[in-house]
Amino acid sequence: MITFENVTKTYPDGTTAVNDLSLNIEEGSFTAFVGPSGCGKTTSMRMINKMIDASSGRITVAGKDVADVPSTQLRLGIGYVIQNAGLFPHRTVLDNVATVLRLKGVPAKEARAKAMDAIERVRLRPELVHRYPADLSGGQQQRVGVARALAADPPILLMDEPFSAVDPVVRDELQQEMIRLQRELKKTIVFVTHDIDEALILGDKIAVFGPGGVLHQYAAAEEVMTRPANTFVSSMISKDRGYRALTFRDASLTAEPLADAVAGIIGLDGHTAEWSLAVDDDGRPDAWLHRASSLRVPVGAVVTLDDNLRRSLDAVLASPAGLAIVVDQAGVATGVVRGEAVFARVADASGERS
Repeated sequence: MITFENVTKTYPDGTTAVNDLSLNIEEGSFTAFVGPSGCGKTTSMRMINKMIDASSGRITVAGKDVADVPSTQLRLGIGYVIQNAGLFPHRTVLDNVATVLRLKGVPAKEARAKAMDAIERVRLRPELVHRYPADLSGGQQQRVGVARALAADPPILLMDEPFSAVDPVVRDELQQEMIRLQRELKKTIVFVTHDIDEALILGDKIAVFGPGGVLHQYAAAEEVMTRPANTFVSSMISKDRGYRALTFRDASLTAEPLADAVAGIIGLDGHTAEWSLAVDDDGRPDAWLHRASSLRVPVGAVVTLDDNLRRSLDAVLASPAGLAIVVDQAGVATGVVRGEAVFARVADASGERS
């Protein structure tokens, strides 16, 4: 789908940002470009849509050399999401999302209808569509940015550190949304990040860049984690390697059912006498409620039945009740997993690695 053939980018002052890059990004894959600041990962991504021109080498998209495709035509067929969303402050959410469609000549009514579909797909609350970017939180702005990139249904999506400016809780939510969206849409995604954890969580394949724009390894995420190509790659993943390896272990856990909700409160008597679970009007987890006090603890990580062991462990450790909340694909609470079951599975996984 996207190929780099011996691509180099050198600036007029002699600085080499990308040095002889060759790799092939497969159609429908999620590829993470990761590395320290100034290593050429963003430059490499921006050469795909010709925001930056290569000094030498060849880049093709769907078999066509990008050098032969007019820049405007190329960019209208590629979605683009940046760090701070890049929304037009004078346009409503709906009109921001419809921007690319209107540029492509789609009539206003049709463009807004398609924009609404994209807004619903990223799970942005419908009452926000007529507000302006200044009225939104950082996480909401990023959802609008993703919706805008998806609205015209491009086959390729470029994402330049889109979640780095939001707080950790929102970042986790956005990462999980990207995983869900990719399962549904199967776009060809190139995602730039300086965070190896984010790359491991999101990427099917990871390209590890180093100083001087050198590509040190390009491989499946698990291979990068378990068989780093050299000491540079190893240094990037050495911290918490055992914990990170849980990303590639299926939890293989069975959820226990929840009690019926009464006024949005789910009793957990079969699991813990101390805590109840509050859910919103749609049944999505909202907060843990301590029965003997007024303490209300926002729900952190949640899991689905096909989640990995790392996320299951995070969900248990983030829960004051020692229970991981299980949700369906719509985010509705459907059950819980006991901490003891997760800890036992972690112990089993540790034994499998030794």
